[in-house]
Amino acid sequence: MPALLSRFRVDLLLLLVAASWGSTYLVAKELVTPQSVVALLALRMLLAAAVMAAIVAVRRRRVTAAELRVGVLLGVVLAAVFVFETFGIAHTSATNAGLIISLTIVFTPLLDSAVSRRRLPGRFFGAATIAIVGVALLASNGVFQVPSVGDVLILIAAIIRAVHVTSMFALSGTRPMNSLHLTTVQLATCAMIFSVASLFYGDSIPHFLGRLDPGRWALFLYLVLACTVFAFLVQTWAVRRTSPSRVSLLLGTEPVWAAIVGILVARDAVGLAGFLGIALILAGTAWGRSIEERHRLAPSVGLAVPGTACGRHLTAPRPAASLSNERTAVIAESRNDSATELSQPVRGQNRSMPENRAQ
Repeated sequence: MPALLSRFRVDLLLLLVAASWGSTYLVAKELVTPQSVVALLALRMLLAAAVMAAIVAVRRRRVTAAELRVGVLLGVVLAAVFVFETFGIAHTSATNAGLIISLTIVFTPLLDSAVSRRRLPGRFFGAATIAIVGVALLASNGVFQVPSVGDVLILIAAIIRAVHVTSMFALSGTRPMNSLHLTTVQLATCAMIFSVASLFYGDSIPHFLGRLDPGRWALFLYLVLACTVFAFLVQTWAVRRTSPSRVSLLLGTEPVWAAIVGILVARDAVGLAGFLGIALILAGTAWGRSIEERHRLAPSVGLAVPGTACGRHLTAPRPAASLSNERTAVIAESRNDSATELSQPVRGQNRSMPENRAQ
């Protein structure tokens, strides 16, 4: 019974993270205008980076030169994701944004396959096609027309996300790095980029702050603390207590929550063709995730990670697709966390780190 309650608690917290990510599109849409995108991103990244840096300081572990170098490079790519995604949110509905971005799930394995020259099963391309047809139906609502600027920007953000996840593996896949350090450096890099950019484009940070009433302040703090900091802490806690496949499955419900929030809370107008598109997107991405995960977990020769405790060996995983920016900033690196964090037994159990986990 205690084990069942513990598993329920882990699952519940992961579902809360997925639900918070699904709600970010509506929250961001309530806060942002085309002129305030950069100021919003600057403030969001500054606060998130400050909180994460405080956690790093409390743990008293130094950021290595390699973590700093890799974190800055990934941070630049992550900044591009945020820019396209947030400008896209300003020009489309929360429902469209949350579902189109889920194409990252199929773009990431496709990009990784091209880079690694590792062929994907034919069924995966069928799943990708279903998801893309769904996006076309959702964006056009059954009428042949040019997609909106916002939908196109979100689609570009999904492609860059795939580049971000694939770059994580290329830059840190075989080296033990601390996920907290990498995430903090990435957020700090984004904060610096957006703070400088806010001097030249759109609303200034003081002007944006002056427009925040108590309700908008609450939404902003929710965006930073719940969707970034809380999400990171839950992921790093949960991956030590459940399987990577279960983490991936539960966090993969993000587009479902995005659709629920967009339709029921934001009251986004969706016609019959749009609902069909939503169903195809959810089915195609879920099927594609399942196919890719089974393919990725196929028996392979493990790569020894230096410094792994007790002589354990970790297989360097191929990158799994991810949805939320917070997840792309966090979840892939923690597969390669230092042995003192991820390879230690959990609660007295002699348990090795799972071979792979989430998108």
